[in-house]
Amino acid sequence: VAMETVSLEHQIQSVQRHIAFLKKEQMELLHDLHLEILRLQKHCSELTHDLEMKELEARQQDVLDRELEEKCRAMEAQLQEKERDNLELRKELQHKETLVAALRSSLRSKERRFLEELKRRSHRVTILDTELQKQTEAAAYLS
Repeated sequence: VAMETVSLEHQIQSVQRHIAFLKKEQMELLHDLHLEILRLQKHCSELTHDLEMKELEARQQDVLDRELEEKCRAMEAQLQEKERDNLELRKELQHKETLVAALRSSLRSKERRFLEELKRRSHRVTILDTELQKQTEAAAYLS
């Protein structure tokens, strides 16, 4: 009985040592798990922050893209308006060039008629001058 009691005491002590060892191991494991949970929570927070920042950047980029598209549409509309204005100005220029050509032609024609009239009158003045000279000579001879 005494031997059994000693053996039982040894077994109890052994079991208590094992329990103490397992408690110590469990505490270390729990501590390590808590540290890992904290590390993962921190990492999760960082990833969440990064995701939020990327979403914010994406929204800002979307806003910028829309603004650029609107500006592009406005510039294209202005370009089309300027092209229409250019077309109208070209038509007006072509019309005015046609008028200028017609006026030049008319001016040349009038200039030719004027020169012809001038030649005729000059010729007539020469003839009249010659007759006047003859008459002056005749009058001088008669005087």
